Amino acid sequence: MPRARILIVDDSVVMRRWLTDALSRDPRLEVAGSAANGRIALMKIPLLRPDVVLLDIEMAGADVLGILAAILKAHPLLPVVMINVPTEQGAAATLDALAVGAKDYVTKPDISSSSDDALRNLRDELASKIMALCPNSAEKLSSDSLVLNPVGTSALNTIASRLAKRVDVVAIGASIGGPNALMDIIPQFPSDFPVPILIVQHIPPILSKLLAERLAARCKVRVAEGSLHQILLPGSAWIAPGNLHMTVERELKTVRIRTSQGPSENSCRPAVDVLFRSVAEVYGAHSLVVVMTGMGQDGLRGCQQIRAVGGQVLAQDEASSVVWGMPKAVVETGIADQILPLSELGPEIISRVMKHRLEQHAAVEL
Repeated sequence: MPRARILIVDDSVVMRRWLTDALSRDPRLEVAGSAANGRIALMKIPLLRPDVVLLDIEMAGADVLGILAAILKAHPLLPVVMINVPTEQGAAATLDALAVGAKDYVTKPDISSSSDDALRNLRDELASKIMALCPNSAEKLSSDSLVLNPVGTSALNTIASRLAKRVDVVAIGASIGGPNALMDIIPQFPSDFPVPILIVQHIPPILSKLLAERLAARCKVRVAEGSLHQILLPGSAWIAPGNLHMTVERELKTVRIRTSQGPSENSCRPAVDVLFRSVAEVYGAHSLVVVMTGMGQDGLRGCQQIRAVGGQVLAQDEASSVVWGMPKAVVETGIADQILPLSELGPEIISRVMKHRLEQHAAVEL
């Protein structure tokens, strides 16, 4: 497999050198070149033909969002990964960049004070994301090679049985591409949405808080970061705080959120599997879970447990996913009730949640 070619755009000579040295140690990657500003980057892209651009979120005197927009206008299929800083301003700029069209982000380290392990972890994280975004990487799978489990009569009956059950909670898991996907789906839910919504997005603490705030400003349902002992209410959505697992537990008739800093799962905290497992335990067959765009297999084991208790599973399709890793893992096992493009996920979730309640209402009127 050819190595992934990278163009680094950063006004810091030290950072350009560090990234070049760190990424060049991975045999899957090749640093094709670097640029100190957007003008040089736009000149070099057609010459170097990179597979991925790394773009610093903060460059002195530069309109980085304008640079990003110019790159994407000239090269709409070229993935851009933002290198952000761990501040509220950096978090806001990162979400703005994702809205413009950047595919993902990593947090810039303080090279002078970061430990060798921290720098190595950043390099590994960046390398994994670059490979996931490259067309020829292992995370991508052609439709020709995807073999779905056949759905026979017994399987159809099982699906029909699950659809007939009332949905009492919606749980969503996402990673790369997730913030924009959530911005698409959650605003579709009406203010009187009759069940709570729980979301795990792989995201650091500052970004999770800001993402919740931005969703809250755009959505009819209430949106907030999940907090310890928060009671679940209909018409509300909670996003797992960065660096904390989020689960649910029942106390008599009340269901509350729990947050914890337990061990990472699938190299993630928060992890989708952790949330889905607790949802399966608390809500059983009345669970609806959704696995959206993202790298890796987080969510697969949780979906298996949801299916084991009779719950419903939806997966985002490959064409609308930024990275089809997490949904692909669910689809390949044959446990997804439906595989849908992003544009159809919101209406399908609403339909499944409302179906049983509308039927009950009609029966009462009769």
